Parts: sequence; C-alpha cells; structure tokens
Amino acid sequence: MTDARADPAFLEPPAPSPEVQRIYDRDVDGYGYVMNLSRVWAHLPGSQDGLADLLERAAEAASLSFRQKAILVTAGASALGDSYCSLAWGKRLADDAGAGADVAAGVLRGDDGGLDPAEAALARWARQVARDPNATTAGDVQALREAGFDDARIFAITTFVALRIAFSTVNDALGARPDRELGEAAPAAVVDAVTFGRPVVAGEG
Repeated sequence: MTDARADPAFLEPPAPSPEVQRIYDRDVDGYGYVMNLSRVWAHLPGSQDGLADLLERAAEAASLSFRQKAILVTAGASALGDSYCSLAWGKRLADDAGAGADVAAGVLRGDDGGLDPAEAALARWARQVARDPNATTAGDVQALREAGFDDARIFAITTFVALRIAFSTVNDALGARPDRELGEAAPAAVVDAVTFGRPVVAGEG
C-alpha cells in the first residue's frame, strides 16, 4: 500500500523555531526519522503533548494495560479508516503487546477471535464509537460492564477512544500519510490488513 505521488501532507512545513526543532529531534531520537504527522502537529507546538497528556490521564483512570490500549487504538483507527494509526498500533499490538501479527491483523479487519472476552468487548466498543457514537445503546454499555468494567472506567475508556479519534482526524484531514519506515517495519499481515486510508509514502528510487 504505497504511493510515490503527492507530498506526505497538505500543509507546508512549519517555520523553523526551537519548539519545532525539539519535536523533530525527539522523533529522531525515538524513531530515527521525523514522522510525517509531527510535521503537521508542529504547526502548533505543544498541542500534541497536551493531547498525549490527556490520553495518559484517561488511560490511567481506565487502568488500561499497554495491550488494551493497543487494541482500542487498532480497532478504533481501522473503523475510522485511518491507515497511519492502524499501521503504527497494529505493529505495536503484534510486536510490543505480544499479540502476534495474525491477531493484530484480525483486529484491523474486525475479527476479534484471537482476543479474550474483555479485550473483544473493548475492540467492539472502540469500533462503535469511531463509526457512529449516536448509534450506541445502553445494551452496548452493559456489555462493557459484563466484561468487567465499571462505569468510571467505561467513561475513561470512551474518553481515550474519542481523543485517539481526534488525533487521527487531524492527521487524516491534513493529509498526513504513513511514513515509509513505518510501512517497512510493520508485519506483513498488518500491512496487508490496512486496505483503507491514505497510502504509505513510497521509498526513493
């Protein structure tokens, strides 16, 4: 899923500044390259950090493990049609969270057969919130209770998903395309499952 045409985002690069450079340096230190989405969020330095802080607060309030966060993001991003976060978090679910490529690819496709009941309930809820929050029912919330989540955690889980949707929406609307390095690093099964959204930036040559 690559495309050599067009720029990796619709916005021009932000004007150089110490704050912008800090964002780019952090990417290079952590990933070895500057992510396309960082070039978008660098237009308002501090905004991505502020959103990340809110996400962390919601995750802590929900007592989410890394694997549960990966399931929520992978399910929600794929339901939204966001290829960037689907690839990034599909990889994390497969590798860092230990689910394996086939399970991660299944979640991206809407197949939760490799998840336990509580994880599957989280994946279903993330998809519902991403696709049509006005279509959720009291029964859907009750299913989360039956999976072991109390109302305070359900609120925090929903806030986490909604914030992730906001993050994906900014990236998608402004044309941020998945980085070539991300497409190369993700397991083949995960890449094959991401048949939606903006294409991965192609390599040179």
